[in-house]
Amino acid sequence: MAVLYLTQQGATLRKEGELLTVSKDGKPLQEIPAIKVEQVIILGNINLTTPVIHYLLKRGIDCVFCSSYGKYHGRLFSTESKFGTLRQQQLQVHHDKPQTLAIAREIVRGKLLNQRTMILRYSREHESNELRSACELIEESLKKLERANDINSLLGLEGYASSSYFASFKMVLKKDFGFSSRARRPPPDPVNSMLSFGYTLLTYDAQSAVCAVGLDPFIGFLHTTRYSSPSLALDLMEEFRPIIVDSTVLKMVNSHIVHESDFRNAERNGGVFLTQDGIKKFIHHYEERVHTRITHSIDKIQVSYRRCFELQARHLQRTILGKEPEYRPLLAK
Repeated sequence: MAVLYLTQQGATLRKEGELLTVSKDGKPLQEIPAIKVEQVIILGNINLTTPVIHYLLKRGIDCVFCSSYGKYHGRLFSTESKFGTLRQQQLQVHHDKPQTLAIAREIVRGKLLNQRTMILRYSREHESNELRSACELIEESLKKLERANDINSLLGLEGYASSSYFASFKMVLKKDFGFSSRARRPPPDPVNSMLSFGYTLLTYDAQSAVCAVGLDPFIGFLHTTRYSSPSLALDLMEEFRPIIVDSTVLKMVNSHIVHESDFRNAERNGGVFLTQDGIKKFIHHYEERVHTRITHSIDKIQVSYRRCFELQARHLQRTILGKEPEYRPLLAK
């Protein structure tokens, strides 16, 4: 199954027989068997024909609409749902503070452990006091997780550890592109631009996984429930941030895949964003990463990272239903 990314401005997506076709000015650009598409992500000014919309709705295929540089606008989805009982239980757990805290704690634990793993991987190549210090600070935060008695305390520990992590992130970049710390809205440099765009793609994947197993993406445990914010998808993506997006950014920088010409300065807000060519390049390597096969740390089976999104959503679903005693995050080795 494939994710269909549409980035060519002014193109049109049609359904012709059993194929989804992308064309512009009457010229075909791409064809893909409709049955192979599991998600469509539209970046910018792309047209969809009515038969395509009907097909996506009928098949329950997630369709995400974004600006040309990845800002989320909305999504197309069917109103049909068979998961009313599950969502009632999700809401009950959400209102149960001890249960919410337990799930949120494991979400943070997963993220911090995977951040530490990332640093340890690169510390083998870079003997650095900063890297050792970052690992120690993350371990310090991990030890304090059990004593955190509310969500704000967990977020404080996560923020403290992540600040140290991104300080060390700069140390392992072979070219820093002006990166000094994590910053967004707007991203001030190319590295932050790639991180932000990558986290956006990861959010779409996490939200699709959450919806696929029947959970409400807007009722989370670590992230506050806010209008139009997919809080549960943001929860699920946390443990994947270091091993999917951060890993992709480091590879693209350190392997000299990305260059200054792949970015542009926005006139309106002064931010730095990927160009159309830069977006295509990043999507290619992001997809390469999520299709990497690993041994799932809980289920002990060989699967792709993209399949792991759904497996983790199902573990969360089973935790909410009381079929598993606690949520366990996916841990990288």
